[in-house]
Amino acid sequence: MSASPSLDESLLMAAVARHHFLMGESKIAIAERFGFSRFKVARLLELAVSTGLVRIEIAPAFGVDLDASIAVKERLGLARCTVLAVDPSSPENTLDGLGRIGAQVLDETLAPGDVLGLFWSRAVFAMTRRLQRLPLVRVVQLSGAIEVEGVDASAVDLVRSTARVSGTSPSIFHAPFVLDDAEAARAVRRQPSVVAGLGAVTEVTHAVMGIGAWAPGCSTIFDHASERLREDATAAGVIGECGGVVFDEHGAGVDTEIAHRVITVAPAQLEAIPHTLGLAYGSRKAEAVRAAVRGGLVTGMVIDSSLATVLLAR
Repeated sequence: MSASPSLDESLLMAAVARHHFLMGESKIAIAERFGFSRFKVARLLELAVSTGLVRIEIAPAFGVDLDASIAVKERLGLARCTVLAVDPSSPENTLDGLGRIGAQVLDETLAPGDVLGLFWSRAVFAMTRRLQRLPLVRVVQLSGAIEVEGVDASAVDLVRSTARVSGTSPSIFHAPFVLDDAEAARAVRRQPSVVAGLGAVTEVTHAVMGIGAWAPGCSTIFDHASERLREDATAAGVIGECGGVVFDEHGAGVDTEIAHRVITVAPAQLEAIPHTLGLAYGSRKAEAVRAAVRGGLVTGMVIDSSLATVLLAR
């Protein structure tokens, strides 16, 4: 059969494919029906798929693009990945969708006795708003918080509301996410509540965080930093941040000034958490996501379809 099937050949392939894929007939039954060998039937079915005459698709379910989820998981080598099926028309809808899926992932993966660590981010806030049930788990705060327009919740609020869903007492501390200088940040880290709070990271079995690219509008930390701090971090090789941990293209933590002003865990502590779920949306975050996975900062992802498309493009 030629590389480009004729009309008659295409009609024959379509007839065989219809009986096999839509009507459920076996290759042997089709061979008897058309007077072919079953080997010819197999070749016709293979050609129908390879030429695009027959397209096999996995339909979305639960608002999730199952096919893309599996593809991104395998491409990046993640433990799990869930892709929001539809690319919504507004960031607010995207965040709500990511939050809904993130909440479902937590409900299905956490077990009684686990310790859940939460980093402040808009995406994590959206997830906590969607939580309806959780097993009995301890919930701990792993970063300070930034006041952001449109987000009426601090890191303390996120942890408290999540602990209420689980029916447990939260582990919290009051601190900003980014300080004006490194000395102020060191003073905050010396506070007993902050020492105890961040020290709980060694007990965390699962953590959830947002992933940001080091660019305007792609990271709350970036947007909060001064122009000089942004340029210094860029010059030092920073391309993204997750949970306030700034990292380079290899996913390794970068020792730059902004890193000393952030109240969060150390890069090595983040890597040591067994299960880390990153929430991210937007195609501009693709390189940051790749780096975070490469460096072992995240083991699972919840992302939107626009980000998944770019991640699968290479």
